[in-house]
Amino acid sequence: MAGPEKAAGAFRTIGEVSRDTGLPQHILRYWETRFPQLRPLQRAGNRRYYRPEDVALVRRLDSLLNQQGYTVRGVQQLLAGEAKGAPAPTAPVPVAGAPVDAASLTSIRDLLVKALGNA
Repeated sequence: MAGPEKAAGAFRTIGEVSRDTGLPQHILRYWETRFPQLRPLQRAGNRRYYRPEDVALVRRLDSLLNQQGYTVRGVQQLLAGEAKGAPAPTAPVPVAGAPVDAASLTSIRDLLVKALGNA
């Protein structure tokens, strides 16, 4: 039996975040080592408590890595660029072996044409 639903601003344990996002706990812990922006509070015994902004970042990382095809390094660069105020790229960079659709290729081509036109 699940307990009562938590308030939107309540802290979440790693187990709750794992259940809500469908990501294994070890992946969440791994992301903490790769993305300095993801820093849940840690209490006694290294028990993790995710703030709402941490959960939002986990969902964004999941989207970038697992749906949009970014690599870990690509997401690190994206987040670092955003922290410095650089504009985010408008199209994801495909990963070798990932399925690529015509719309993605057209988007990449348009970005290249625009970049070369400004050179």
